[in-house]
Amino acid sequence: MHLRFWGVRGSAPTPGPTTVEYGGNTACVELEAPGEEAIVFDGGSGIRDLGLKLKARRIHLFLTHFHWDHIQGIPFFVPLYNPANHVTIYSSRFSAPLQASLTGLMAEPYFPVKFDALGAKIDLVEMGTSKTQVGEVSVGCFEANHPQGACGYRIESGGASAVYSPDREHGHPHLDQVLVEAARGAGALIVDSQYTPEEYPSHQGWGHSTWPESVRVARAAGVKRLVLFHHDPSHHDEMLRVIEAEARREFPETYVAKEGWTVEI
Repeated sequence: MHLRFWGVRGSAPTPGPTTVEYGGNTACVELEAPGEEAIVFDGGSGIRDLGLKLKARRIHLFLTHFHWDHIQGIPFFVPLYNPANHVTIYSSRFSAPLQASLTGLMAEPYFPVKFDALGAKIDLVEMGTSKTQVGEVSVGCFEANHPQGACGYRIESGGASAVYSPDREHGHPHLDQVLVEAARGAGALIVDSQYTPEEYPSHQGWGHSTWPESVRVARAAGVKRLVLFHHDPSHHDEMLRVIEAEARREFPETYVAKEGWTVEI
């Protein structure tokens, strides 16, 4: 199982000379799994480049929630405009209504093409507690602590597993434990690590976490690899290199997610 990162930023895209190494696009991760069906997590600005290169006609897009940095690329995802494609978009009961959210995203006066006028066949699925099976891949969702609601996903295929939880804030005892249990024994934990410990106090309640908290979850869950994700717009390449070095002293198998990077699980 391979995961390819098309967008690793949080909050807003940050293109420019100080983000060349780690990338400036917002959240989008592709699962390169066995079979001919594409599986994608989140539709931030990174999904545009993915759409230009994607060959699959059957696409499964899993959304964690509907804040701009996770959906802003959807109107520019070209597979949605091809009548030969079949796209299923998933969300969870932990966030806003799926149909209304996507319709509003492309409503006047924000976009010239309406969501219900796209060319592809589109199915919408709001997931409950049951796992969704896509070929050999199983995807289950769990609740995350985030303003207006969000979820994370546990992905399993052929004995390999990964957890994707891009937006969560620590400090909710029940949901903190939900994440630990969801990540138990995973090959990789891709998790919200937007702030440094020094930055967090002035951003408490904004829905994001810190890299030391991500290390704590990785240790408690016994994951094999920790991937720090959802980088703050103010964190330039040099700062992210420093964060990675500091985190590795606490959990050696720590990596700061990079746009264009592929990780094997």
